[in-house]
Amino acid sequence: MIETDFSFNWIKFIASVLSYTVIIFIAVRIYMKQNVKPGLWAVPLVWIAGLFSFSIDMNWFDMPLKLAILPLGLWILYFFMKNKEGQWERYRSFAWLGFWANYIFLAMALLSVPFHQWVYPKEQLSTYITETEGASLISIHPAAKEGQQFQPEKFLKQLDVMKSEKVMNDEWYTRFYLETEASKRSERFPYFLNGTHPKRGSGMQPMIFIEDDRKGMLVTTSARQLYFRSSESFITGGDRR
Repeated sequence: MIETDFSFNWIKFIASVLSYTVIIFIAVRIYMKQNVKPGLWAVPLVWIAGLFSFSIDMNWFDMPLKLAILPLGLWILYFFMKNKEGQWERYRSFAWLGFWANYIFLAMALLSVPFHQWVYPKEQLSTYITETEGASLISIHPAAKEGQQFQPEKFLKQLDVMKSEKVMNDEWYTRFYLETEASKRSERFPYFLNGTHPKRGSGMQPMIFIEDDRKGMLVTTSARQLYFRSSESFITGGDRR
């Protein structure tokens, strides 16, 4: 059974809490300043409707973002309230707050990126693997050798010195494509490393694949692929290639 990680991303949680705190603070200020108070129960509904907008998708440092362009929810609210005396005037500010809340969420998300990169550097293997107790290899290709066993202690000694490299460097390309006949080429990553866990609180769910020479490691997340290589094998048993 392949295990997956559902760790909690506390940085995104804090960013969300701060966003809602700012929004609630502004909403309370607006409410207190109004001479004719709107229905308290309706304010959250108007705010939620104001959130609805036409947006464009963006990507910044592997983070998917949405940039609100047109306040569709606000226009819909205006259409239904414009003929009801005084109703649009009472709720207009909360509808606009809903639209601008998109930018509050966006700002907090952008502010969280450098902090996330500092706590969880994407170029370090320790971000994707910190706990290896109970880790084991799963053969996912016929080219995998039998009897291979992952050695956690050996791997942890090399964890901090394994650096990110290009997965298709010149040396590998020459060996695999130029010096090996097409009929003799085999799967480069025939093993899956099961039972590992990323750094706590990262929210990542990486998939780890081991190279056929037992020294390389391919880390795959929803945002990227990274290749790390060790000078020594961290797998024992079976026959070497």
